[in-house]
Amino acid sequence: MRLLCLGYSYTARHVIARHRARFSHVAATARRVSTRDMLDAASIATVPLDGEDEALRQAVLACDVLLVSAGPDEYGDPFVARIADALARRTKGPPEILYLSTVGVYGDHAGAWVSETTPPRPASQRSHWRLAAETAWLALGQSTGARVQIFRLAGIYGPGRSAIDNLRAGTAKRIIKPGQVFNRIHVDDIGETLMAALARGAPGAIWNVADDEPAPPQDVVTFAADLLGLPPPPEIAYESASLSPMARSFYGETKRISNRAIRETLGVRLIAPTYR
Repeated sequence: MRLLCLGYSYTARHVIARHRARFSHVAATARRVSTRDMLDAASIATVPLDGEDEALRQAVLACDVLLVSAGPDEYGDPFVARIADALARRTKGPPEILYLSTVGVYGDHAGAWVSETTPPRPASQRSHWRLAAETAWLALGQSTGARVQIFRLAGIYGPGRSAIDNLRAGTAKRIIKPGQVFNRIHVDDIGETLMAALARGAPGAIWNVADDEPAPPQDVVTFAADLLGLPPPPEIAYESASLSPMARSFYGETKRISNRAIRETLGVRLIAPTYR
């Protein structure tokens, strides 16, 4: 199989590193010189994004699997319209399209459990954009025959991006908001879920990709500090915490994400079923 990544994100990098042997050819889009340098260092073929998009069209015509991790903005998804013609002109059959979304599309559920059958009701602007992008990719699949699957990801962590890394960098915070819980997902478990969906998924499927235990964020920081033998950071009340607008929007929603579908339908066995 030939893999094309639209966007070379943290998740895409780790999926490639873990599952590269499954693919005969791996390519990824790049707009910045720094991204091209990263691709060169990893021996991944670069698909430059320029005004003509000819390299992108040729890559879409040749690939078997599209992994989409580029996020939308106020103008919509950055790739749907750009690749629609190439998808329609393919002669080798439709590709698999794996679209990485977010559990943020569900909005706030006051701590209740949500599943893939829960109607989305996004609260933040970014989540509205993401839900619109999901809809656009599913529609593209229906019009071209491409097999699109949507993966709604919980909070992603892994090497270089975890409570342990934040503690070592001195940036970890224990923010206390009563009743607040988050699900998380280790980046390697995202890769395992994607591979399982390639083998056993279905066109139009939506999957929640989350761990088994939604937990208060301060508990994760405290546990990580214990692992490192460090005192946990002082508690900070949510109301007085200094947070970016994005971080504050996360704390404005709380829900528990059911991962039953990936476990029972796809047969995924999580490498990191809890933050511990």
